[in-house]
Amino acid sequence: MTAADRFVLDLFAGAGGWGHPLKVFGIREVGLEWDEWACRTRTAAGQLTIRTDVALYPTWPLAGRVWGVLGSPPCQAWSMAGKRLGLVDQPLVHQAVADLAAGRDTRAELLAACQDARSLLAAEPMRYLHALNSVGEPEWIAMEEVPDVLPLWRQYAAILRGWGFSVWSGILNAADYGVPQTRRRAILLASRIRTAEPPPPTHAPVAEPESLFGPGRERWVSMAEALGWGATDRPTPTVCAGGGPGGGPEPFPSGARKTLADARERGRWRHPAVSRASGRAPRVGPAGKASGGGAWSWSLRSNNQANATVRTVDEPAGTLFFGHRANECVWVAEPTATNPGLKGPPGTAPEAIRITAAEAGALQSFPANYPWQGNKGQQFSQIGNAVPPRLAAHLLAPHVGITLTRDNFTLAA
Repeated sequence: MTAADRFVLDLFAGAGGWGHPLKVFGIREVGLEWDEWACRTRTAAGQLTIRTDVALYPTWPLAGRVWGVLGSPPCQAWSMAGKRLGLVDQPLVHQAVADLAAGRDTRAELLAACQDARSLLAAEPMRYLHALNSVGEPEWIAMEEVPDVLPLWRQYAAILRGWGFSVWSGILNAADYGVPQTRRRAILLASRIRTAEPPPPTHAPVAEPESLFGPGRERWVSMAEALGWGATDRPTPTVCAGGGPGGGPEPFPSGARKTLADARERGRWRHPAVSRASGRAPRVGPAGKASGGGAWSWSLRSNNQANATVRTVDEPAGTLFFGHRANECVWVAEPTATNPGLKGPPGTAPEAIRITAAEAGALQSFPANYPWQGNKGQQFSQIGNAVPPRLAAHLLAPHVGITLTRDNFTLAA
């Protein structure tokens, strides 16, 4: 078998956060994924997918064919957005990893003791790695999860070093790599042939000047830049209607009692540039200025909780997560000091508008035309669970022989 016959194995492949940059790079990838709609999205995006349960798929057909292994186990058991029973189950997951690394399959016994059945999925990559290691594979590994999984990645790292890998594990912020979102993730990188280390950041909270060592890092990419707000007269935020998480009518966020159209007819949100045909607001630029006169200062609120992350459009988004809270990630607005042409009582602002799947995908650094499949709830779930492709591209580049800079690469292809 030649090197051209080998591929990158993507465990828990999702909708293609790892797969999209690999496709752009021209690298063969095979994704294992259980969710039907994520599989459909990957297929529509041209990514080879096997719909299967990663915990049940046999490892023997893969031996001798795997160049790299990717692993992003489902994060719901560990995420701040859930009950975090993964933390309760953590000793059991550590035990599963140790047993699998030694060739002992105790998953059934340990799973019976878990508070959340999804917790043990974080140990599944070790089953594959142990089987592949027996034939000297893979050459490299990259894994990603929520920050609370870092102690588990450190356990993986100790085992992999014993097998001859160079390993790095730590927390990276996606915003440092050009993603318009301050998404912090626990990362593990391992290689048999090079020193494993995190990629150099290309962006920073504040732009850095050029120095003797070369150009400084650029400023973090804002939501406004990523969404093109202010670049044209196309109106945003987009008003979406119909199709909630279950596919039925889409509710408005908590506290909204009328549709946005009703709000406009009451005169609470009207602007000369608003088209009655499109029913949309003027595009808002990074400085919060609406085209055609007037101004609102827009922000993105992650949910309706008291401690929700709220970021203005000239900043990156906070970490995006969806699911049962899909309808609660909304654009909210405040009027600026002057708002000529905007009607409504002083101090009032437009109703909150739910973020669209296309906007959420862009804030995860997916291309605007990425072919999301399923109803809105299914699309939001895929987006929230994905690795940001631009972060993935930086993590993958050294292992697949790609020189990646902020100036000569785009994931839009």
